[in-house]
Amino acid sequence: MRGRDMALAAATSVIWGFAFPAIKIAIADFSAPQLTVLRFVVAALPVFFLPKPRAAWTSIVLIGLFLFTVQFLLMFSAYALGLPPGLASVTQQIQVFFTVGLAALFLGDHPTGRQIAGMAVAFVGLALIAFTVGGDLKPAALGLALAAAFSWSIGNLLVTRAKGAPIFALLVWCSLVPPLPSLAFSAAVDRVPIWTALAQASWPSLLAVIYLGTIVTNVGYAAWGWLLQRYKAGSVAPFALLSPCTGILASAAMFGEVFPPVRYAGMALILAGLAVILLPGAKPPPQTEPFA
Repeated sequence: MRGRDMALAAATSVIWGFAFPAIKIAIADFSAPQLTVLRFVVAALPVFFLPKPRAAWTSIVLIGLFLFTVQFLLMFSAYALGLPPGLASVTQQIQVFFTVGLAALFLGDHPTGRQIAGMAVAFVGLALIAFTVGGDLKPAALGLALAAAFSWSIGNLLVTRAKGAPIFALLVWCSLVPPLPSLAFSAAVDRVPIWTALAQASWPSLLAVIYLGTIVTNVGYAAWGWLLQRYKAGSVAPFALLSPCTGILASAAMFGEVFPPVRYAGMALILAGLAVILLPGAKPPPQTEPFA
């Protein structure tokens, strides 16, 4: 990769890393469905300037449901239950392993020995984290986060079936899907209507929503998609490892997050497992942009 493109890949991963503390800021004023509505209303605004990509409506709706709606309703709900953002930035990368497994099951893309070894290391790390449930980590929060990662992996496979569609236009049009079902869910479960939550929200929360919808979703994925179209996935994918590292450091600096040693060990093993799969020399997994 050229130096400027490596810098772009690194900057994109840092942008995604800061998404995790931004979610914690926004979830203080908005419920999970409300935050999902607002994030994707903002992300969908460029639809007025972009023609529909060459993809079937069925594909757009399914990608919008699994990659965006279900994933973020689950992840934001995990935050609402107290999932620490630094931990979330690591556990969400379990989607890489779910994607590898689903690709083997449905696409016949069987994992290599190196991928299997990486998954084994990561799952040992996940088991260590599971032993730390209680206190600041509720079992339900961890379960929702893993379910969100699984939904993300389904979305990844759906994206691979939409080959030929410009990634930025595709994601913008898929952003039209989450607001309506999320708004209906909010109306059913939230005591405070979304317009009231907006009126009462703090400026940091509103800025966090704008950051998630524009910088993270639109700018970040436009840059990542451009890089994936220009270079092989194996050259771009390793930069995804910067995202959880940034998330951990940003959460520690902004919220003073301190974890027990066992949890740090588990997070380190997950990152080590990712490195085994993503670093040069390994067969890259199917397209797995680190949505956050």
